[in-house]
Amino acid sequence: MAEQFTSACPLNCWDSCGFYVTVEDGKVKKVEGDSNHPITQGKICSRGRMLETKTNSKERLLYPLKRINGKFIEISWNQALDEISQKLKEIKDQYGTTAVLHSHDYANNGLLKNLDKRFFNCYGGVTELVGSICWGAGIEAQTWDFGQSYSHTPEDIYYSKHIVIWGRNVARTNMHLFQHLQEAKKRGATITVIDPIFNATAKIAHQYISVKPGMDGLFALGIAKEIVALGLEDKKFIQLYTHGYEDFLQLLNQTSWEEIIEITEVKRETFTKLAHIYTSGPTTTYLGLGMQRYENGGNTIRLIDALIAISGNVGVQGGGANFGNVQVGQSFDISALALPEQKTAHRTFSMMKQAEGILTAKDPEIKMIMVTCGNPLSQVPDTNMVRKAFQSTETVVVIDHFMTDTAQEADYVLPTTTVFEETDIYYSSMYHAYMNYGQAIVSPPGEAKSDLWIWTELAKRLGFGHYFDHSVDEFLKMGLGKLEAKGYTLERLKEQKHLLLPVQEVPWKEKRFKTPTGKYEFTSLAAEKKGLDGKLKKLFPKESYANNPALAKKYPYNLLSIHPMRSNHSQHYPLIDNLQSIKIEVSEDIAREKGLKENEQVRVFNERGEIEGILKILKKAHGKTINIDEGQWRKFGGSVNMLTSNEESDNKLGSILYDCLVDIEKVFKE
Repeated sequence: MAEQFTSACPLNCWDSCGFYVTVEDGKVKKVEGDSNHPITQGKICSRGRMLETKTNSKERLLYPLKRINGKFIEISWNQALDEISQKLKEIKDQYGTTAVLHSHDYANNGLLKNLDKRFFNCYGGVTELVGSICWGAGIEAQTWDFGQSYSHTPEDIYYSKHIVIWGRNVARTNMHLFQHLQEAKKRGATITVIDPIFNATAKIAHQYISVKPGMDGLFALGIAKEIVALGLEDKKFIQLYTHGYEDFLQLLNQTSWEEIIEITEVKRETFTKLAHIYTSGPTTTYLGLGMQRYENGGNTIRLIDALIAISGNVGVQGGGANFGNVQVGQSFDISALALPEQKTAHRTFSMMKQAEGILTAKDPEIKMIMVTCGNPLSQVPDTNMVRKAFQSTETVVVIDHFMTDTAQEADYVLPTTTVFEETDIYYSSMYHAYMNYGQAIVSPPGEAKSDLWIWTELAKRLGFGHYFDHSVDEFLKMGLGKLEAKGYTLERLKEQKHLLLPVQEVPWKEKRFKTPTGKYEFTSLAAEKKGLDGKLKKLFPKESYANNPALAKKYPYNLLSIHPMRSNHSQHYPLIDNLQSIKIEVSEDIAREKGLKENEQVRVFNERGEIEGILKILKKAHGKTINIDEGQWRKFGGSVNMLTSNEESDNKLGSILYDCLVDIEKVFKE
């Protein structure tokens, strides 16, 4: 007999949806949107629906595996855990705990996924990763400007007179914002889309503006320059609530219109039009992630923030610089789960340069890598270097659902549970502030075990099992922390399935910022405390004609690596047949220049690597632009990250995945 459960999506996404899950004969049969969820309202994306296929997939890992003589052999959990724990003991005794690298990402937003940190801290503290491939530069940038990266509530859009979608294809990545856009448009708001590629979101906009990839910051600088020239800046806000405006004004005066127009490849009248849109608001801006994935990425977000600030759109209903919404995650007591005070040693690599760190680490060298919630052999920049680093390490342990590219390089692969086989609280630090409850509703296949079970068993063998001697509910209550005293109890969440967390609906409404000065900072004191230049600047991508004309001549095309439509990063590629080939999308001018035709086999290459795929022509995109969706598996042709650089953004906490020049040519078959 079929039974329906209320659950939630674990995927690291803007929307963090509510689910109805139908279970029959112990199997998940269908995943649908929870019509009672205030955000989902019964609608979910194909990635969420794919979780039924993922849970039931015959490709799931069912038993612990060990590599013996180059082949994976099934072993018992006792053998796997005994051998891994013994290696951890030996490494700790001989080299110290930082000889272990915890390589992680954010593929799952479950609250209890923080228990991996608890394990490694209780072990003594390992080499950890800092920064983020996905959004690190932008989060750090807004922390410099505002003190934190906070966003307005979804419903605040209905106070906006103008809406600017800057570098975010919400139709693909934030579908419930797309619904709000459609409704806000009906109510009279104007929509402007700024993006190198004309996308589904641009189709509903009143105007679409194409900016040269990597030059969005200079475009924002030009709009701000026009606002000041027209005398439209919010003088009261600037005078009372900001720090360092004179430095920003000097930058505006030092930057010529000729340079702005030439480099952004945007017409002069567009700047005037946008200046009036921003100053006749309230105007809200939704920022995407791609434009901060350049060496100048942090500065790009800061220049857009500065534009929003001088135009009077900070701390007002219908305004906002909406990038991250980390106040959601900050509602929880992560420290109670992670126990950072237990670690006695500590070392960090940046997430982007972890391969370089592995290959060059001394005192101690990296002797073991343990991978959770990630697939670095697909997702981390410069795949060839990452593979070399993982192959150079004595012991690699991967916890996953499938035999991913990273698992293929492991010595031990441990099968873990999916969302419907474990209990957790799910949330997003990117858009709305609802936390969702998801309970275990089916049994895992084979001998797959939850991450919590794995950490608990390893902790027992290593002598600190008492730190894991708690039930799932006890751990969830730890994570809720002070929320429980405010009425956000686990019992209430179980009953209602989703609760709106107590966050600021309109951040910075009181004009009190979390910066060192307590003001909005055009010149960041937080940056200066880190030994970095806190002034806004005119910066360009590392790989661009403006910065490196010789390289741009050799590799004349900008490569983007956009999120795939039906897969959350690399997770669903083995489940969807039509994703299992590489599609290389190019702007029309490239096809003309190179004499390329639709569906031809082509090769994209630079000094870091190459990738082959089938050519598709983008009907409307900025010139000299190529896109290859990220996340592809090696057995289906390989990751686009074979071409990308592992360098860090200007503020050291983000990747520069989009800062990538390439060439392209037709593949001639013999």
